[in-house]
Amino acid sequence: MSVSRRLLATALVATAAFGLAACGPDDSSGQGAGTAAPTAAPATAPATGAPASGTAKPAPSGKPTDGAPEGFCTSDPLPAGQKWVIVQKGTSATALVYKESKDACGVDDVAHEPTGADKTAQFAPTVKGHLRSVVAAPKDVNAADLAKHINECIATPGNQKGFYPCSNGDYKIAVDASGKVTEMWERPSS
Repeated sequence: MSVSRRLLATALVATAAFGLAACGPDDSSGQGAGTAAPTAAPATAPATGAPASGTAKPAPSGKPTDGAPEGFCTSDPLPAGQKWVIVQKGTSATALVYKESKDACGVDDVAHEPTGADKTAQFAPTVKGHLRSVVAAPKDVNAADLAKHINECIATPGNQKGFYPCSNGDYKIAVDASGKVTEMWERPSS
């Protein structure tokens, strides 16, 4: 029995010694007592294995370390003929009143702020509206129902019981070569 215990004890000590040798102190910061230079990566490669892009990565807190604004600040590029707008005033089944918008930093997504004077664009006869909400299923509508929804939401922002639940009034619109709105997508918001 004592021989098998000695063999088992020797095996355990050897395994532990190899494990400890493999888990030695990390001296990559240059502050340890060792003098050997690390050989795992060349001196020009980042220590994290990430590509050297020249952009700052957020600290573990999620806040930027380079002084940049926090949150989501820039919309993805839109195809030609599309833009983000903020609806204004009453809208009829034949025309849309809106303001151009600019990107602003938002917490969960890019925010859109109105800019400039009110503009009016005629709806194309075949305009398609796509209503989106975080509390109801998406709904595709015609020009009359689109105008009804927009007017309800301007009269009572945040309304959840009307024709369709209201969002913030941000819409992506598609405009044809003559300047008529051919399609509108409501941006859902909570």
